[in-house]
Amino acid sequence: MDSSEKNQPAAEFRINGVKAVVWQNETRNGSMFNTTLIRVYKDKDDEWQETNSLGRDDLLAARKVLDEAHSFILHEERNARSAE
Repeated sequence: MDSSEKNQPAAEFRINGVKAVVWQNETRNGSMFNTTLIRVYKDKDDEWQETNSLGRDDLLAARKVLDEAHSFILHEERNARSAE
């Protein structure tokens, strides 16, 4: 795996401006997954920005994208175990 492949997310799930980004890291014990939760928005200059701060209206979307990320990770781990 070269350095450009290491920086690519394993998966992204997005609802409106909220997204969960799943990262896969190879370790000596196998794959480990981490998830980053991000809200994207346009600032006053119409430039895209990212934050980890969520408003009330973002919470349900966050729950849903995190559920999708969780399901993805479970699926990947199941596939890895069955390939052993």
